Amino acid sequence: MNKVAFVTLGCKTNQYETDALMDLFYKNRYEIVDFDDFADVYVINTCTVTNVSDKKSRQMIRRAKKSNPDGTVVVLGCYAQISPDEVSAIEGVDVVIGTDSRSNVIHYIEQYRAGNTDKPYVVVEDIMKITNFEEMTVSSITTHTRAFIKIQEGCNQYCSYCIIPYARGQVRSRTPENILSEINALTEKGYMEFVLTGIHIGSYGLDFDDIRLIDLLERIHAIEGVKRIRLGSIEPRLINDAFIKRIRPLTKLCDHFHLSLQSGSDTVLKRMNRKYTANEYFEAVQKLKDLYGSPSITTDIIVGFPGESDSEFDETFAFVEKIGFSEIHVFPFSKREGTPAATMKDQVDPSVKKARSERLIALGKKQQLQYINRFIDENAEIIIEERKGNEYSGHTMNYLKLSLVLEGKTLSQGSLQNVKIQSYDGEKIIATCV
Repeated sequence: MNKVAFVTLGCKTNQYETDALMDLFYKNRYEIVDFDDFADVYVINTCTVTNVSDKKSRQMIRRAKKSNPDGTVVVLGCYAQISPDEVSAIEGVDVVIGTDSRSNVIHYIEQYRAGNTDKPYVVVEDIMKITNFEEMTVSSITTHTRAFIKIQEGCNQYCSYCIIPYARGQVRSRTPENILSEINALTEKGYMEFVLTGIHIGSYGLDFDDIRLIDLLERIHAIEGVKRIRLGSIEPRLINDAFIKRIRPLTKLCDHFHLSLQSGSDTVLKRMNRKYTANEYFEAVQKLKDLYGSPSITTDIIVGFPGESDSEFDETFAFVEKIGFSEIHVFPFSKREGTPAATMKDQVDPSVKKARSERLIALGKKQQLQYINRFIDENAEIIIEERKGNEYSGHTMNYLKLSLVLEGKTLSQGSLQNVKIQSYDGEKIIATCV
Protein backbone atom coordinates (compact mmCIF):
# COMPACT_ATOMS: atom_id res chain seq x y z
CA MET A 1 0.00 0.00 0.00
CA ASN A 2 1.37 3.44 -0.97
CA LYS A 3 1.81 5.98 1.80
CA VAL A 4 0.77 9.64 1.62
CA ALA A 5 1.45 12.52 4.02
CA PHE A 6 -0.27 15.90 4.21
CA VAL A 7 0.44 19.33 5.63
CA THR A 8 -2.00 22.23 5.61
CA LEU A 9 -1.08 25.90 5.79
CA GLY A 10 -3.56 28.73 6.22
CA CYS A 11 -7.28 28.84 6.77
CA LYS A 12 -10.09 26.46 7.73
CA THR A 13 -11.08 26.24 4.07
CA ASN A 14 -7.67 24.78 3.33
CA GLN A 15 -8.19 22.34 6.20
CA TYR A 16 -11.47 21.16 4.70
CA GLU A 17 -9.82 20.70 1.31
CA THR A 18 -7.03 18.67 2.89
CA ASP A 19 -9.62 16.49 4.65
CA ALA A 20 -11.31 15.91 1.29
CA LEU A 21 -7.99 15.00 -0.33
CA MET A 22 -7.19 12.62 2.52
CA ASP A 23 -10.55 10.99 1.91
CA LEU A 24 -9.74 10.70 -1.80
CA PHE A 25 -6.35 9.06 -1.21
CA TYR A 26 -7.81 6.75 1.43
CA LYS A 27 -10.45 5.53 -1.03
CA ASN A 28 -7.64 4.86 -3.51
CA ARG A 29 -5.90 2.55 -1.04
CA TYR A 30 -3.24 4.92 0.26
CA GLU A 31 -2.11 4.73 3.87
CA ILE A 32 -2.06 8.16 5.52
CA VAL A 33 1.02 8.88 7.64
CA ASP A 34 2.45 11.86 9.53
CA PHE A 35 4.18 14.47 7.41
CA ASP A 36 7.60 13.82 8.97
CA ASP A 37 7.36 10.08 8.26
CA PHE A 38 8.53 8.22 5.17
CA ALA A 39 5.87 8.48 2.43
CA ASP A 40 5.57 7.85 -1.28
CA VAL A 41 3.61 11.09 -1.78
CA TYR A 42 3.72 14.38 0.14
CA VAL A 43 0.85 16.81 -0.38
CA ILE A 44 1.43 20.42 0.66
CA ASN A 45 -1.74 22.53 0.72
CA THR A 46 -0.39 26.06 0.58
CA CYS A 47 -1.41 29.53 1.71
CA THR A 48 -0.30 32.78 0.08
CA VAL A 49 -1.89 35.48 2.24
CA THR A 50 1.56 36.92 3.01
CA ASN A 51 5.10 36.46 1.80
CA VAL A 52 5.74 34.62 5.07
CA SER A 53 3.09 32.08 4.04
CA ASP A 54 5.01 31.42 0.82
CA LYS A 55 8.20 30.94 2.84
CA LYS A 56 6.50 28.35 5.07
CA SER A 57 5.38 26.45 1.98
CA ARG A 58 8.96 26.28 0.73
CA GLN A 59 10.08 25.02 4.14
CA MET A 60 7.52 22.21 3.96
CA ILE A 61 8.85 21.17 0.53
CA ARG A 62 12.35 20.84 1.98
CA ARG A 63 11.02 18.82 4.93
CA ALA A 64 9.24 16.42 2.58
CA LYS A 65 12.36 15.80 0.53
CA LYS A 66 14.37 15.25 3.69
CA SER A 67 11.94 12.51 4.78
CA ASN A 68 12.10 10.76 1.40
CA PRO A 69 14.30 12.18 -1.39
CA ASP A 70 12.52 9.92 -3.89
CA GLY A 71 8.98 10.78 -2.77
CA THR A 72 6.58 12.63 -5.06
CA VAL A 73 5.98 16.14 -3.76
CA VAL A 74 2.64 17.72 -4.70
CA VAL A 75 2.23 21.45 -4.09
CA LEU A 76 -1.30 22.74 -4.48
CA GLY A 77 -3.54 25.58 -3.36
CA CYS A 78 -3.19 29.34 -3.26
CA TYR A 79 0.60 29.73 -3.53
CA ALA A 80 0.66 27.33 -6.47
CA GLN A 81 -2.18 29.26 -8.12
CA ILE A 82 -0.61 32.69 -7.74
CA SER A 83 3.01 31.74 -8.47
CA PRO A 84 3.08 28.50 -10.52
CA ASP A 85 6.41 29.31 -12.21
CA GLU A 86 8.06 30.11 -8.89
CA VAL A 87 6.70 26.95 -7.25
CA SER A 88 7.59 24.66 -10.15
CA ALA A 89 11.16 26.01 -10.08
CA ILE A 90 11.68 24.96 -6.44
CA GLU A 91 13.97 21.97 -6.20
CA GLY A 92 12.05 18.86 -5.21
CA VAL A 93 8.61 19.88 -6.50
CA ASP A 94 7.05 17.27 -8.79
CA VAL A 95 3.38 18.19 -9.26
CA VAL A 96 1.87 21.70 -9.09
CA ILE A 97 -1.92 22.19 -8.91
CA GLY A 98 -3.75 25.47 -8.36
CA THR A 99 -7.07 26.03 -6.59
CA ASP A 100 -9.14 24.01 -9.04
CA SER A 101 -8.88 20.44 -10.40
CA ARG A 102 -7.49 19.18 -7.11
CA SER A 103 -9.92 16.28 -7.14
CA ASN A 104 -7.85 14.85 -10.03
CA VAL A 105 -4.61 14.88 -8.01
CA ILE A 106 -4.05 11.11 -8.12
CA HIS A 107 -4.42 11.12 -11.91
CA TYR A 108 -1.87 13.95 -12.16
CA ILE A 109 0.58 12.03 -9.96
CA GLU A 110 0.26 9.03 -12.26
CA GLN A 111 0.76 11.26 -15.31
CA TYR A 112 3.92 12.73 -13.78
CA ARG A 113 5.32 9.33 -12.92
CA ALA A 114 4.53 7.99 -16.40
CA GLY A 115 6.21 10.96 -18.05
CA ASN A 116 9.76 10.03 -17.00
CA THR A 117 10.76 13.67 -16.87
CA ASP A 118 12.57 15.89 -14.42
CA LYS A 119 10.13 18.72 -15.09
CA PRO A 120 7.19 19.19 -12.71
CA TYR A 121 3.69 18.34 -13.93
CA VAL A 122 1.84 21.67 -13.72
CA VAL A 123 -1.96 22.05 -13.70
CA VAL A 124 -2.82 25.69 -13.02
CA GLU A 125 -5.76 27.17 -14.91
CA ASP A 126 -6.92 30.78 -15.21
CA ILE A 127 -8.98 30.82 -12.02
CA MET A 128 -10.88 33.93 -13.12
CA LYS A 129 -12.49 31.88 -15.89
CA ILE A 130 -13.68 29.09 -13.57
CA THR A 131 -17.43 29.36 -12.95
CA ASN A 132 -18.28 26.02 -11.33
CA PHE A 133 -17.72 24.94 -7.73
CA GLU A 134 -15.26 22.06 -7.51
CA GLU A 135 -17.03 19.35 -5.54
CA MET A 136 -14.80 17.76 -2.92
CA THR A 137 -16.46 15.62 -0.28
CA VAL A 138 -15.41 14.38 3.14
CA SER A 139 -17.05 11.06 3.93
CA SER A 140 -14.65 8.48 5.32
CA ILE A 141 -12.04 10.19 7.45
CA THR A 142 -11.37 13.44 9.22
CA THR A 143 -8.99 14.52 11.94
CA HIS A 144 -11.43 16.63 13.97
CA THR A 145 -14.43 16.27 16.23
CA ARG A 146 -15.88 19.34 14.53
CA ALA A 147 -16.62 18.75 10.88
CA PHE A 148 -15.63 21.54 8.50
CA ILE A 149 -18.07 21.95 5.62
CA LYS A 150 -17.02 24.04 2.63
CA ILE A 151 -20.05 25.85 1.21
CA GLN A 152 -18.57 28.27 -1.33
CA GLU A 153 -15.44 29.29 -3.19
CA GLY A 154 -14.03 32.63 -4.32
CA CYS A 155 -14.44 36.27 -3.33
CA ASN A 156 -15.66 39.36 -5.19
CA GLN A 157 -14.63 41.91 -2.54
CA TYR A 158 -11.08 42.83 -3.68
CA CYS A 159 -9.84 44.41 -0.48
CA SER A 160 -6.76 46.42 -1.39
CA TYR A 161 -4.37 44.34 0.77
CA CYS A 162 -5.65 40.89 -0.17
CA ILE A 163 -4.37 38.49 -2.84
CA ILE A 164 -7.02 35.82 -2.23
CA PRO A 165 -9.56 36.89 -4.91
CA TYR A 166 -6.78 36.41 -7.45
CA ALA A 167 -5.95 33.01 -5.99
CA ARG A 168 -9.52 31.75 -5.63
CA GLY A 169 -11.45 33.52 -8.38
CA GLN A 170 -15.05 34.68 -8.42
CA VAL A 171 -17.77 33.50 -6.06
CA ARG A 172 -19.01 29.97 -6.75
CA SER A 173 -21.50 28.38 -4.37
CA ARG A 174 -21.87 24.71 -3.60
CA THR A 175 -25.34 23.29 -4.19
CA PRO A 176 -27.42 22.95 -1.01
CA GLU A 177 -28.18 19.35 -1.97
CA ASN A 178 -24.50 18.41 -1.85
CA ILE A 179 -23.93 20.30 1.39
CA LEU A 180 -26.89 18.66 3.12
CA SER A 181 -25.94 15.24 1.79
CA GLU A 182 -22.44 15.56 3.23
CA ILE A 183 -23.73 16.75 6.59
CA ASN A 184 -26.28 13.93 6.79
CA ALA A 185 -23.55 11.38 6.06
CA LEU A 186 -21.27 12.83 8.75
CA THR A 187 -24.02 12.89 11.39
CA GLU A 188 -24.42 9.15 10.82
CA LYS A 189 -20.72 8.82 11.74
CA GLY A 190 -21.31 10.66 15.00
CA TYR A 191 -20.38 14.24 14.13
CA MET A 192 -22.56 16.81 15.86
CA GLU A 193 -20.86 20.16 15.24
CA PHE A 194 -20.44 21.61 11.75
CA VAL A 195 -18.32 24.64 10.88
CA LEU A 196 -19.37 26.32 7.63
CA THR A 197 -16.29 27.49 5.79
CA GLY A 198 -15.43 29.17 2.52
CA ILE A 199 -13.52 32.13 1.21
CA HIS A 200 -16.41 34.58 1.75
CA ILE A 201 -19.34 32.62 3.16
CA GLY A 202 -21.58 35.68 3.43
CA SER A 203 -21.74 35.68 -0.38
CA TYR A 204 -23.16 32.15 -0.44
CA GLY A 205 -25.88 31.87 -3.08
CA LEU A 206 -25.10 35.09 -4.94
CA ASP A 207 -24.58 32.96 -8.05
CA PHE A 208 -27.88 31.12 -7.45
CA ASP A 209 -31.39 32.44 -8.00
CA ASP A 210 -33.24 31.21 -4.93
CA ILE A 211 -30.99 30.63 -1.92
CA ARG A 212 -28.79 32.64 0.42
CA LEU A 213 -26.78 31.79 3.53
CA ILE A 214 -29.73 32.19 5.89
CA ASP A 215 -31.79 29.73 3.82
CA LEU A 216 -28.96 27.21 4.03
CA LEU A 217 -28.67 27.68 7.79
CA GLU A 218 -32.37 26.92 8.22
CA ARG A 219 -32.08 23.75 6.18
CA ILE A 220 -29.01 22.55 8.10
CA HIS A 221 -30.75 23.35 11.39
CA ALA A 222 -33.58 21.01 10.44
CA ILE A 223 -31.24 17.98 10.31
CA GLU A 224 -31.88 15.98 13.47
CA GLY A 225 -28.31 14.77 14.01
CA VAL A 226 -26.87 18.30 13.91
CA LYS A 227 -26.33 19.70 17.40
CA ARG A 228 -24.22 22.75 16.57
CA ILE A 229 -23.71 25.02 13.57
CA ARG A 230 -20.72 27.32 13.68
CA LEU A 231 -20.05 30.04 11.12
CA GLY A 232 -16.64 30.87 9.73
CA SER A 233 -15.64 34.48 9.18
CA ILE A 234 -18.50 36.76 8.11
CA GLU A 235 -18.90 40.41 7.17
CA PRO A 236 -20.80 42.84 9.44
CA ARG A 237 -23.21 43.84 6.67
CA LEU A 238 -24.65 40.32 6.77
CA ILE A 239 -25.99 41.05 10.28
CA ASN A 240 -29.13 43.07 9.47
CA ASP A 241 -32.61 43.01 11.02
CA ALA A 242 -33.90 40.41 8.56
CA PHE A 243 -30.97 38.07 9.30
CA ILE A 244 -31.41 38.47 13.07
CA LYS A 245 -35.13 37.72 12.80
CA ARG A 246 -34.48 34.47 10.97
CA ILE A 247 -31.60 33.20 13.15
CA ARG A 248 -33.55 33.90 16.36
CA PRO A 249 -35.23 30.45 16.36
CA LEU A 250 -32.05 28.63 15.25
CA THR A 251 -30.98 27.34 18.66
CA LYS A 252 -28.24 25.15 17.15
CA LEU A 253 -26.39 28.18 15.76
CA CYS A 254 -23.41 28.90 17.99
CA ASP A 255 -23.27 32.32 19.62
CA HIS A 256 -19.74 32.78 18.34
CA PHE A 257 -19.23 35.15 15.43
CA HIS A 258 -15.93 36.03 13.78
CA LEU A 259 -16.54 39.48 12.32
CA SER A 260 -13.44 40.74 10.52
CA LEU A 261 -12.88 44.36 11.53
CA GLN A 262 -9.38 45.12 10.13
CA SER A 263 -9.61 48.75 11.30
CA GLY A 264 -11.83 50.92 13.47
CA SER A 265 -11.04 54.01 11.40
CA ASP A 266 -13.36 54.86 8.52
CA THR A 267 -10.57 56.50 6.52
CA VAL A 268 -8.40 53.40 6.82
CA LEU A 269 -11.35 51.13 5.99
CA LYS A 270 -11.89 53.15 2.83
CA ARG A 271 -8.25 52.76 1.78
CA MET A 272 -8.58 49.05 2.48
CA ASN A 273 -11.65 48.93 0.20
CA ARG A 274 -13.70 47.38 2.98
CA LYS A 275 -17.42 47.66 2.31
CA TYR A 276 -18.63 48.96 5.69
CA THR A 277 -18.03 51.75 8.22
CA ALA A 278 -17.06 51.45 11.87
CA ASN A 279 -20.58 52.46 12.85
CA GLU A 280 -22.11 49.73 10.67
CA TYR A 281 -19.79 47.25 12.37
CA PHE A 282 -20.85 48.51 15.79
CA GLU A 283 -24.53 48.20 14.89
CA ALA A 284 -24.02 44.60 13.74
CA VAL A 285 -22.37 43.71 17.05
CA GLN A 286 -25.17 45.38 18.99
CA LYS A 287 -27.78 43.33 17.12
CA LEU A 288 -25.95 40.15 18.09
CA LYS A 289 -25.63 41.26 21.71
CA ASP A 290 -29.33 42.15 21.83
CA LEU A 291 -30.14 38.64 20.60
CA TYR A 292 -27.65 36.52 22.57
CA GLY A 293 -26.70 38.63 25.58
CA SER A 294 -22.99 37.77 25.70
CA PRO A 295 -22.01 36.27 22.35
CA SER A 296 -18.38 35.63 21.57
CA ILE A 297 -17.25 38.25 19.05
CA THR A 298 -13.80 37.57 17.64
CA THR A 299 -12.00 39.59 14.99
CA ASP A 300 -8.89 40.32 12.92
CA ILE A 301 -7.17 43.71 12.91
CA ILE A 302 -4.41 44.94 10.60
CA VAL A 303 -2.06 47.40 12.26
CA GLY A 304 0.07 49.86 10.32
CA PHE A 305 -1.84 49.83 7.05
CA PRO A 306 -0.23 52.29 4.58
CA GLY A 307 -0.87 55.84 5.69
CA GLU A 308 -2.25 54.86 9.11
CA SER A 309 -1.64 57.93 11.27
CA ASP A 310 -1.43 58.05 15.05
CA SER A 311 -4.95 59.45 15.21
CA GLU A 312 -6.31 56.72 12.91
CA PHE A 313 -4.72 54.05 15.08
CA ASP A 314 -6.18 55.74 18.16
CA GLU A 315 -9.60 55.50 16.50
CA THR A 316 -9.11 51.76 16.10
CA PHE A 317 -7.91 51.38 19.70
CA ALA A 318 -10.90 53.30 21.06
CA PHE A 319 -13.26 51.31 18.85
CA VAL A 320 -11.90 48.00 20.15
CA GLU A 321 -12.39 49.27 23.72
CA LYS A 322 -15.98 50.16 22.82
CA ILE A 323 -16.82 46.74 21.31
CA GLY A 324 -15.35 44.42 23.95
CA PHE A 325 -14.14 41.42 21.94
CA SER A 326 -13.65 37.91 23.32
CA GLU A 327 -10.53 37.47 21.19
CA ILE A 328 -8.49 39.60 18.80
CA HIS A 329 -6.00 38.49 16.16
CA VAL A 330 -3.58 41.35 15.45
CA PHE A 331 -1.51 41.41 12.26
CA PRO A 332 1.10 44.05 11.42
CA PHE A 333 0.54 45.05 7.80
CA SER A 334 2.70 43.02 5.44
CA LYS A 335 3.13 43.93 1.80
CA ARG A 336 1.71 41.32 -0.54
CA GLU A 337 3.09 41.65 -4.04
CA GLY A 338 0.28 41.92 -6.56
CA THR A 339 -2.09 43.91 -4.36
CA PRO A 340 -2.79 47.68 -4.54
CA ALA A 341 -1.73 48.18 -0.91
CA ALA A 342 1.78 46.94 -1.64
CA THR A 343 2.47 50.02 -3.79
CA MET A 344 0.64 52.59 -1.66
CA LYS A 345 2.58 55.58 -0.42
CA ASP A 346 3.28 56.32 3.26
CA GLN A 347 4.23 52.80 4.31
CA VAL A 348 4.38 52.68 8.13
CA ASP A 349 7.71 52.13 9.83
CA PRO A 350 8.12 48.57 11.24
CA SER A 351 8.93 49.90 14.72
CA VAL A 352 5.66 51.84 14.75
CA LYS A 353 3.72 48.77 13.62
CA LYS A 354 5.36 46.73 16.37
CA ALA A 355 4.48 49.24 19.08
CA ARG A 356 0.89 49.54 17.89
CA SER A 357 0.54 45.77 17.67
CA GLU A 358 1.75 45.34 21.24
CA ARG A 359 -0.79 47.88 22.51
CA LEU A 360 -3.67 46.16 20.74
CA ILE A 361 -2.56 42.68 21.78
CA ALA A 362 -2.45 43.81 25.42
CA LEU A 363 -5.95 45.25 25.10
CA GLY A 364 -7.15 42.05 23.46
CA LYS A 365 -5.82 39.92 26.33
CA LYS A 366 -7.54 42.21 28.83
CA GLN A 367 -10.86 41.89 26.99
CA GLN A 368 -10.46 38.13 26.67
CA LEU A 369 -10.00 37.84 30.44
CA GLN A 370 -13.05 40.02 31.04
CA TYR A 371 -15.12 37.86 28.72
CA ILE A 372 -14.03 34.57 30.32
CA ASN A 373 -14.72 35.89 33.82
CA ARG A 374 -18.36 36.50 32.90
CA PHE A 375 -18.87 32.75 32.77
CA ILE A 376 -17.19 31.64 36.01
CA ASP A 377 -19.67 29.55 38.06
CA GLU A 378 -21.91 29.16 34.99
CA ASN A 379 -23.00 25.82 33.51
CA ALA A 380 -22.16 24.98 29.91
CA GLU A 381 -22.02 22.10 27.46
CA ILE A 382 -18.91 20.96 25.61
CA ILE A 383 -18.11 18.40 22.96
CA ILE A 384 -15.10 16.34 24.07
CA GLU A 385 -12.34 16.96 21.53
CA GLU A 386 -9.05 15.90 23.10
CA ARG A 387 -7.72 13.69 25.87
CA LYS A 388 -4.26 13.80 27.43
CA GLY A 389 -4.02 11.33 30.29
CA ASN A 390 -6.89 12.13 32.63
CA GLU A 391 -7.41 15.63 31.19
CA TYR A 392 -10.16 16.27 28.64
CA SER A 393 -10.90 19.44 26.68
CA GLY A 394 -13.62 20.79 24.44
CA HIS A 395 -15.38 23.98 23.36
CA THR A 396 -18.61 25.56 24.49
CA MET A 397 -21.17 26.97 22.07
CA ASN A 398 -19.52 30.39 22.44
CA TYR A 399 -16.08 28.88 21.76
CA LEU A 400 -14.55 28.86 25.23
CA LYS A 401 -12.08 25.98 25.43
CA LEU A 402 -12.60 24.20 28.76
CA SER A 403 -10.39 21.65 30.53
CA LEU A 404 -11.68 18.78 32.69
CA VAL A 405 -9.49 16.66 34.93
CA LEU A 406 -11.22 13.38 35.76
CA GLU A 407 -10.23 10.50 38.01
CA GLY A 408 -11.87 7.12 37.54
CA LYS A 409 -14.13 8.25 34.69
CA THR A 410 -13.73 7.95 30.95
CA LEU A 411 -15.35 10.24 28.38
CA SER A 412 -15.51 9.36 24.70
CA GLN A 413 -14.22 11.74 22.05
CA GLY A 414 -17.05 13.56 20.31
CA SER A 415 -19.51 13.12 23.18
CA LEU A 416 -21.50 15.91 24.81
CA GLN A 417 -20.75 16.74 28.43
CA ASN A 418 -22.48 19.14 30.81
CA VAL A 419 -19.99 21.07 32.93
CA LYS A 420 -19.65 23.95 35.36
CA ILE A 421 -16.96 26.55 34.69
CA GLN A 422 -14.83 26.94 37.83
CA SER A 423 -11.82 29.16 37.20
CA TYR A 424 -9.27 30.56 34.76
CA ASP A 425 -5.56 30.30 35.55
CA GLY A 426 -4.38 32.48 32.68
CA GLU A 427 -3.85 29.53 30.37
CA LYS A 428 -6.69 27.07 30.92
CA ILE A 429 -10.35 27.48 31.77
CA ILE A 430 -11.05 24.80 34.35
CA ALA A 431 -14.44 23.08 34.56
CA THR A 432 -16.03 20.15 36.40
CA CYS A 433 -18.70 17.69 35.29
CA VAL A 434 -22.27 18.25 36.45
